[in-house]
Amino acid sequence: MSEGSISIEYAMEKASGPHFSGFRTPTATSVSSTTFSDANVPRQPFVIGVSGGTASGKTTVCDMIIQQLHDHRVVLVNQDSFYRGLNSEELKRVHEYNFDHPDAFDTEQLLECIKKLKIGHSVQVPVYDFKLHRRSSDSFRQVNASDVIILEGILVFHDQRVRNLMNMKIFVDADADVRLARRIRRDTVERGRDVNSVLEQYAKFVKPAFDDFVLPSKKYADVIIPRGGENHVAIDLIVQHIRTKLGQHDLCKIYPNVYVIQSTFQIRGMHTLIRDRDISKHDFVFYSDRLIRLVVEHGLGHLPFTEKQVVTPTATVYTGVDFCKKLCGVSIVRSGESMENALRACCKGIKIGKILIHREGDDGKQLIYEKLPTDISERHVLLLDPVLATGNSANQAIELLIQKGVPQSHIIFLNLISAPEGIHCVCKRYSSLKIVTSEIDVALNEEFRVIPGMGEFGDRYFGTDD
Repeated sequence: MSEGSISIEYAMEKASGPHFSGFRTPTATSVSSTTFSDANVPRQPFVIGVSGGTASGKTTVCDMIIQQLHDHRVVLVNQDSFYRGLNSEELKRVHEYNFDHPDAFDTEQLLECIKKLKIGHSVQVPVYDFKLHRRSSDSFRQVNASDVIILEGILVFHDQRVRNLMNMKIFVDADADVRLARRIRRDTVERGRDVNSVLEQYAKFVKPAFDDFVLPSKKYADVIIPRGGENHVAIDLIVQHIRTKLGQHDLCKIYPNVYVIQSTFQIRGMHTLIRDRDISKHDFVFYSDRLIRLVVEHGLGHLPFTEKQVVTPTATVYTGVDFCKKLCGVSIVRSGESMENALRACCKGIKIGKILIHREGDDGKQLIYEKLPTDISERHVLLLDPVLATGNSANQAIELLIQKGVPQSHIIFLNLISAPEGIHCVCKRYSSLKIVTSEIDVALNEEFRVIPGMGEFGDRYFGTDD
């Protein structure tokens, strides 16, 4: 059979064998273990920096955030713990020592501490004695890995290396007179100092340091909270944002065009069923269809819309939205065909094209068949493939769509599960399209199968796995 005369029937027959969502290329990263769970994957903690002038209410803000995040593991690391201990000469002239200067802190140790916490290690934080002006030599505070790390201090924004470790930077703003009054109360009650020494230190060191170092760092803040802990609205919004970020997979933080539908016990339960190798074909198809419908509905939510007004049966005007009209689906044969019914159920009369990508022989030559709407360049495209593995076949399908005139930003790639390697492969090359999936799995194994995965999806769905 000549290359030019190959039939689509032959191509389909060749494609009916074991199907991988991606070709086996030596560039993909693989893992050798075949048993994984989400618990094996260390998640990056969310690091919050809280800065502001002395006695501005930073600690109060931190405490309120911690209280509202009671269902997450949160640790507070104070920059004050990393004051350098004073030597004998400095102790003799302690009233001339500037504790509000960046050089007063051991920034290198602070950096090492936060970096270890970010990779899931426990650390021992120094305990600083403010009355003796030195660190305790025989005691440390054990800080364990957590979901959220709050780093609080007047100069936590000063060093760029420290700022780069933060996911959110908060500056607590308060009136200077209020801050001074709080400082006097704190230092006299908690740190055993007299009022005169507090005022002298404030005028000589604290106020100049605020003007020179603290206030200029305000420009680095993502959020500025006026009135500190009294601003409950600001703190509620911050906590809501943190909860959203904690619910995201780490890859969603790297690639803002990757969307994982919100996990619920229903979704988790359906994944448990379809990943079970002993499930019946009937149940596998039933629960796969339910999950696919959820992914399709979520993907449709990313399409553009226009405002539309209608008159209800009560003769009242209702202002809503009109669905995107120029839309089509494209399934990657053959696993992608399992998603077509859900798309048709959501979008009446939608056109669906097909792309077949199959390796022929050992020379790496690709056999490609495509049947697409003639006006596809004018449409938004929902690209269908239940498993994103290496991303190589997805990239070829996307490249074909782009060659047909479809803009990247008009492509939404729908999957049931995705491997990190596939997400990296697609998103690094096509940063404007969207990927919508229901779960991101651990990795690929040495055979380039998604782990823990769900096996050969097409064979299990269409009953050809015997």
